[in-house]
Amino acid sequence: MTRRCFLSSMALAAAQKRPPNVLFIMADDLGASAVGCYGNTAHRTPHVDRMAARGVRFQTCYATPLCSPTRVLLMTGRYGFRTGFTNFIGRVTTRVDRLSADEYTFADMFKAAGYATGLAGKWQLGLASQHAAMIHDSGFDEYFAWAWKEGGLPADANFDGSARQRYWHPAIVSNGKHLPTKPSDYGPHLYSDWIIDFMRRNRERPFFAYYPMALVHEPWEPTPDLAKPGEKTKGGLKNNVEYMDHIVGRLFRALDELRLADNTIVFFCGDNGTGKDGKGTVTEAGVRVPMIVAGPGVLKGKVLRDLVSFADVVPTLAEWTGVSYKGPGSDGVSFAPQLRGERGKPREWVFSYLGYKRMLRDRRWLLEGDGQFFDCGEARDGVGFKDVTASQDVEVLQAKARFARILEKLPAPPAEKN
Repeated sequence: MTRRCFLSSMALAAAQKRPPNVLFIMADDLGASAVGCYGNTAHRTPHVDRMAARGVRFQTCYATPLCSPTRVLLMTGRYGFRTGFTNFIGRVTTRVDRLSADEYTFADMFKAAGYATGLAGKWQLGLASQHAAMIHDSGFDEYFAWAWKEGGLPADANFDGSARQRYWHPAIVSNGKHLPTKPSDYGPHLYSDWIIDFMRRNRERPFFAYYPMALVHEPWEPTPDLAKPGEKTKGGLKNNVEYMDHIVGRLFRALDELRLADNTIVFFCGDNGTGKDGKGTVTEAGVRVPMIVAGPGVLKGKVLRDLVSFADVVPTLAEWTGVSYKGPGSDGVSFAPQLRGERGKPREWVFSYLGYKRMLRDRRWLLEGDGQFFDCGEARDGVGFKDVTASQDVEVLQAKARFARILEKLPAPPAEKN
């Protein structure tokens, strides 16, 4: 064997021993029905569709109907009645105003294992003035985040009138410092630039890059026009979804250019139903989101009917990467075996919630937050569901009784006293 071949073999062996990197992408307000590979014919999402074609796509993945409870569920693997996040920050059933440092997150898990941990995009689990301590306390070495709301930042921090701009001329806080931007700066460019730079700076060690995107949440502002450089589109949901897809493609190109694709597993999902099309409702349209996983060792082009929950992400990441979970206990079930083509232990049901409302689904039956009960048959997209709420059929009554027994262990928040 020549010296060059020997060194190449050593490098390959070292790469194989190194734990895999993780890039986790979560679009904002993107239900499954908004994506091409989930059946949408109006939106062009070739990069997300290509990811599905070379990875695993789950037909039924449940988040929660709004961003705050979803993000905490995702990061901790624990249901909202355990963390206090059963609703949006500040609403009556969420009795916390920020993510507690005591919560054990997926970033804590990776940091303890020696990974570099970084976050860019939308945090929205506390005010900008709380970011420095809160995000670092949640396990991230560094971050580059949309500020969301005023929180003791300088007067020129874009908080007057355009205070909450996430897109053009965004208000950004990075590691506790406000970063001035210009009206020509487009937030999604800056966030994705930072994630790519984070991966570049840490390419010689394992990393966990968490990218909760700003897109495609309203306002559906004009995006850069991909067909006419230097110009903008008219905006709207379609253009925002398609630009989100463009950013996903940019991240995959960066992995290739950095020669990281062979050792990086990539997750793509949404955080709740699409705005004006399910978001905020305790229904399947409100909680069913895309969940696609691709990377070395993951099956190619597999579509799975297994039910999965955002609670499952923490145990899945732990099993896939081999890192040790040292948290208080997750409500999730790892779907890492299914990614490899094994049977694993598929969930019997998935659970979601918002405020006092709860919903539950198994392979056939669905209970939504207002009490409607559906026979879903074999459907996974809401089409053909049969409303059997008033049915006295024995099979329906047995299913309702089974769901009631499950929900006894999944409490809603206690009602407020007058």
